[in-house]
Amino acid sequence: MIGAMDFDSGLQGSLETAIAGLLGLAAVLAVASLILRHYRAEAGTRARGWRLASLLIAQPLMAALLYLALFPPLVYSEAGSMVVATAGASASDATIAGETRIALPEASASTDSERVPDLATALRRHPGTQRLRLLGAGLEPRDRYAARGLTIQWQPTPLPRGLSGLWAPREVAAGGEFSVTGSVAAMPGAVVELLDPGLQRVDRATLAADGGFRVGAVARIPGLTNFRLRLRDALQNVVEEIELPLSVVADTPPRVLLLAGAPSPELKYLRRWASDAGIKLHTQIDVGAGLQLGDAPLNVNASTLAGFDLVVLDERVWEGLGESQRNALLGAMRDGLGVLLRIGGPLSPRMRKQLRALGFELGAGADSVEVRLPPSNADEEATRARIGPGTTDAPRSRDEAVAELPVLNRRALTIDGAGAHSLLRGADGKAFASWRSAGRGRLGVWTLSDSFRLTLVGRDDLHGQWWSAAFGALARAQPKPMLRIDGEARQDRRVSLCGLSDGAQVRTPQGHDIDVLIDPASGSERCAAFWPTDAGWHVLRQGERLQPFAVRGRDEAPGLRAGELREATLLLMAQAQVASGSAPLSAASSTQAQRGSSWPWFLAWLFVSAGVWWLERSRRGRTTDVEIPTKPNESIGQ
Repeated sequence: MIGAMDFDSGLQGSLETAIAGLLGLAAVLAVASLILRHYRAEAGTRARGWRLASLLIAQPLMAALLYLALFPPLVYSEAGSMVVATAGASASDATIAGETRIALPEASASTDSERVPDLATALRRHPGTQRLRLLGAGLEPRDRYAARGLTIQWQPTPLPRGLSGLWAPREVAAGGEFSVTGSVAAMPGAVVELLDPGLQRVDRATLAADGGFRVGAVARIPGLTNFRLRLRDALQNVVEEIELPLSVVADTPPRVLLLAGAPSPELKYLRRWASDAGIKLHTQIDVGAGLQLGDAPLNVNASTLAGFDLVVLDERVWEGLGESQRNALLGAMRDGLGVLLRIGGPLSPRMRKQLRALGFELGAGADSVEVRLPPSNADEEATRARIGPGTTDAPRSRDEAVAELPVLNRRALTIDGAGAHSLLRGADGKAFASWRSAGRGRLGVWTLSDSFRLTLVGRDDLHGQWWSAAFGALARAQPKPMLRIDGEARQDRRVSLCGLSDGAQVRTPQGHDIDVLIDPASGSERCAAFWPTDAGWHVLRQGERLQPFAVRGRDEAPGLRAGELREATLLLMAQAQVASGSAPLSAASSTQAQRGSSWPWFLAWLFVSAGVWWLERSRRGRTTDVEIPTKPNESIGQ
């Protein structure tokens, strides 16, 4: 910014030094030339003393004045302060003498404020501004870049009553569970409810002490859908209700190799769940005497395992693997393959040693212990909505009572040690399914032996949720380009789209295609700015890939808008404090240095140069100005 640039460092300082040297050298040469000509002249033709002295003094004086005209001296003054009125600012807020007050377009009309289209314009009109004192709700995205590097003073205004923050996924895989977190302002004792597209309540949460909440649900059918978030006060009156747009995609199912040492009910219901979820299993089940059930047998080697994303096997199969087969399995796992080990019986010392080398200190697992599941936070109505209507063969009534969760069994193994990530825990807090990283892949351990009993009591939703969580956490990661949207997409507000490819287009709800131009300055992030003029679902088209994203209405969820402005402005203030090293302005930073005006020095140089030019061409002060006698005219006729 003008007046805040540093003219004493880098290239600017080198340029000043070079020009000063050249001007000094020119002055020395001019003085030397004058003295040399003076002494070479004959005694009767030399300049008088005052003339020589004037010309000698003028040479360095002209050089100095020309230097000051090119590089005026620094002028130190108090750093400028600007009062910035944003949305919700009051016209009665006091202004300190010497402060400039401007009003951004979102601010209400005020007679004593200068109206500007944006903050950058105001800073150009008032160079030297170093401090911003904000009034109102905070800075819009349009103005945050211009405010970088300035000291910002702001007392955040209280958030409006209701939803003030929301963090929800934009896209989720069909059949996957998702969670929504957020915050509520000025509503102690309020309750947040999550409704599915059929307006059935699927979850409910009471606010925490800090106003935060967390709810979740399962996305069942692929497509563009709208869940709803409903906020009730302590008297159960509905205060606010907003939409949660969600894009449910049919994710590519993992390729799974299922190896079992014997048939079991657990295996039967696992295969049934996988079939219902669209996961195709290649199954090999040993039944003894060298016989196998399921699909055509495959050799466990590197080439075979490269064609799968996940291998599910039990302890019997693990024990029966040959050395080359186990090495191939471990090598494929380090290259990204996921492995889930189902343990339903005691472990041999050899197998415990092998698993210890992979990071699991399990124990013998000779005994079986009961697993009591933690109570659900959801009430009966929300649980029935989560369970769903059942199937055509086994429909479930909406009023059907929810069965109690059964007591399950697991092997007495320790699987939640250091470095392990738990997948599922019982009411006692002990994990019965967890995983660890192994190279680029993951090794998971599943100790339940009868999770199928959930399906028998009508809780197939919970059974599927558990196995889906295990498969999703362990299966080989698939590269998937994702659109990143910085901030909330809202009508008539600038939004940044990142991760774009050349030729990307956005289709509006009215069917218009809009080209988006990638900003070269964004580098590898490949971002572009987009101003949605309509609310609703938009579709980003990148080649054959289509990715929908939702845009909220201009006046929808005002509390979320106020919370977003608040958080972004506080982040900007924190970044400015980190950059300056302290929160308040120090004595050194309370003043600013800028170049003075060049015109006085240039006029002085021009006046002196004109005087020297006139003196050098005049005959004043020259000793050659002597009278030449004239011969009298002779009279005519003499």
